[in-house]
Amino acid sequence: MIVDCGAVERLEALSARALADLEKIAYASGEWSFPLEYEGQPVLDVAIIGAGQGGLATAFALRRLGIRNVCIFERASEGGEGPWTTFARMITLRTPKHVTGPDLGVPSLTPQSWYEARYGHDAWQSLGKISRQDWQFYLDWLRKTLTLPVKYEHRLSDVSWEEGLLHLTFESAEGLKKVIARKMVLATGIDGGGEWFVPKFISSQISPALYAHTHQEIDFSTLVGKRVGVLGAGASAFDNAATALEEGAASVELSFRRKELPKINPYRWMENAGFLAHFSALPDVTRWRFMRHIYESNQPPPQDTFWRCRKHANFSLLAGSPWLSVKSINGGQSVAVETPHGVREYDFLIIGTGFTVDLALRPEMSAIAPKIARWGDRFVPPQGEENALLSSHPYLGSKFEFLPLSGGEDSEMLASIHNFTFAATPSMGLGGSSISGMRFGVDRLARGIAEDLFVQDGEMHLEDLLHYDTPELVSLDVPEENWTV
Repeated sequence: MIVDCGAVERLEALSARALADLEKIAYASGEWSFPLEYEGQPVLDVAIIGAGQGGLATAFALRRLGIRNVCIFERASEGGEGPWTTFARMITLRTPKHVTGPDLGVPSLTPQSWYEARYGHDAWQSLGKISRQDWQFYLDWLRKTLTLPVKYEHRLSDVSWEEGLLHLTFESAEGLKKVIARKMVLATGIDGGGEWFVPKFISSQISPALYAHTHQEIDFSTLVGKRVGVLGAGASAFDNAATALEEGAASVELSFRRKELPKINPYRWMENAGFLAHFSALPDVTRWRFMRHIYESNQPPPQDTFWRCRKHANFSLLAGSPWLSVKSINGGQSVAVETPHGVREYDFLIIGTGFTVDLALRPEMSAIAPKIARWGDRFVPPQGEENALLSSHPYLGSKFEFLPLSGGEDSEMLASIHNFTFAATPSMGLGGSSISGMRFGVDRLARGIAEDLFVQDGEMHLEDLLHYDTPELVSLDVPEENWTV
C-alpha cells in the first residue's frame, strides 16, 4: 500500500498525542526501586531477552509500574526482531485486526490508531487483517515513540547465579559482555522453550541443500520449475507452500498425517477475558485437560491461506500421508520420500514440523535446564490422558517464573527468571509469545516482577519512609499570639 505524503506528519502527531496521554495517566509511575551495584558495576532491575512484541510490551508495562532500570537485549540487528519480516511468509496476521496488546490499553498506542494515522480511517474500515509487514512497522513505531531501551546484536550465551544476582553473558560485536540483573524475562518467541524441529530421519539422511525448515531463510527463486514436497499441515507449512507456488515451482505437494485438515480453531475460543486472565488459576488437572484438547486439536490454516495455495492447479494435498523415510536419489539431486501410499519424488523439501520444547537445547539455558521443573515432574495425568509434549513444558509459577525440581538456592535463582515464551502456554494460557493474550499476560508478568522487587526491598522502603522529611505544610500564616499550647 502506498503511504501518502502526510503519513509521516500524522504519525509524528500521533506519537506526540500518545506521550501526552501517558502524562495524563502517569500517577504513581515514578521510579521507586533502589539502585544497586555489584563490585562497582550497576545492576539492572530487569534484563529482557528479546525485542519482539513480548519484550517491548514487557518493558513498557514495567515502566508504567515505575520500574525503569530495565534493558532489552536483542540478538538480531535493528529491523530483524521477531518473525514478521524475516522468516514469516504469511500475507497477514492470523489474529483479528482489532486485537490489542502492546498498547497496554492506551488508545493512541493501539494498532488501529497507528494504521489510521498511516493510511487513513477509510483504509482501516476496509481492512481485513493487518499485514505482517505493517505489524512490524507498528512495533517499530511503538518502540521509537516510547524510547524503549534496546541493545541490538547481543546474544545471551550464559546465565549464572552469584550472591543473589543473575550474571548474564552476552556475545556482541565488541566481544563478550557481562550484565548483572535482579530479574530476567525470556521473551524469545515461539522457539524460546527449545528449538525448531526437523525429524531425525530427514536431517540424518539427506544434505541440508535438499531441505529447509519453515523458519529458515529459503531462496525460493531456486525452486522455479522444481518439484517441492512440504511436510506439515500448520499455517506455516501452507505459507511456505504458497510462496513456492507463487515463485514458480513446478508442483507442490503438502503431506500430513491426519486423515483430514482440522476446521475448528480453538484459539478463537480462548480469546475471552475469563480464559485469558484467569486460566492460570485453574487446578492442574483442568489446565491439563484444556491444553491437551487444544494441542491435539491444533489450528487449521486460515481460510485465506488455504485458498492462497488451492488456487494453484499444481498444488496437491496428501492427507493421511506421514513421511516414513527419505533418501537421496539421482546423484543427490533429488529426494525419494516413503509414505504409507507409496514413494514420492521431490527436488526440495520444506519441513513445517514446528518446534520441540526442551530448555536444555537452548545454549543460554543448558546449565540451568536440569534444575527446572516440568509438567511431567509436577503432575501425573489421569490414565488415558497422557501427553508427552505437554509433559515436556516447564511448570511455571503464577508470575511466569520457573520453579525448581528441588528447593534451596535453586528456588531463589529460578524465581528470578520469568518465561514469557510460547512454552508458558500450559501453565499460563495465551500469555507469552501470543498477540491474543498479551494484554493480560504482560500485565500479570509486570505486576509479578514489581511485587517481587518491592517485597525484596521492603525493609529498605520502610527505612526510606522513616527518613522521609519533605514538608507539605510549609507556610504558617497565623500570628504567634493566636497559637495556644
